Amino acid sequence: MSRIGKKPVSIPKGVTVSVANAVVTVKGPKGTLTQEIDRDIVIEITETEVLVKRPTEQIRHRAMHGLYRSLISNLVKGVTDGYKKDLELVGVGFKATNAGNILDLALGYSHNIIFEVPKELKVTTTTEKGQNPKIFLEGSDKQLIGQVAAKIRSLRKPEPYKGKGVRYSDEVVRRKAGKAAGK
Repeated sequence: MSRIGKKPVSIPKGVTVSVANAVVTVKGPKGTLTQEIDRDIVIEITETEVLVKRPTEQIRHRAMHGLYRSLISNLVKGVTDGYKKDLELVGVGFKATNAGNILDLALGYSHNIIFEVPKELKVTTTTEKGQNPKIFLEGSDKQLIGQVAAKIRSLRKPEPYKGKGVRYSDEVVRRKAGKAAGK
């Protein structure tokens, strides 16, 4: 049996979980999130926890058991604490500014890149003297925040020789030696 699937998801105070027509809805202080689930998976909701059960030992059911437990856990954490991703721009002349949810990035191309962040997320940028510009994404949907952060990072991935590009703040870029010296 799946170790992750067997663990119950605890429900903190102020959060309500409901299931209707194979859609799990989680409401909390930071908003409401929904997740479609497979019709075969059984969800049992008590006062303080959510249990995910599978009907058979088929490979398909075993695979979905842990998956849906993790997704429900992410929904509960998202509506209580929320998620945050930090990106860092490393490179001479790289800049990031925002006006609301419109992100203006100068990443060494001939033009600035205008990136519209979805309205569900909150974006802030900081530029301090002597530090690399930073972009902070906050929201309750873990999947959306990861997808947007990956899209911003893909605009200029860190290169292995100088390490220039957009990277996550906790990311370690493996560096290469470059050209060997002459004869």
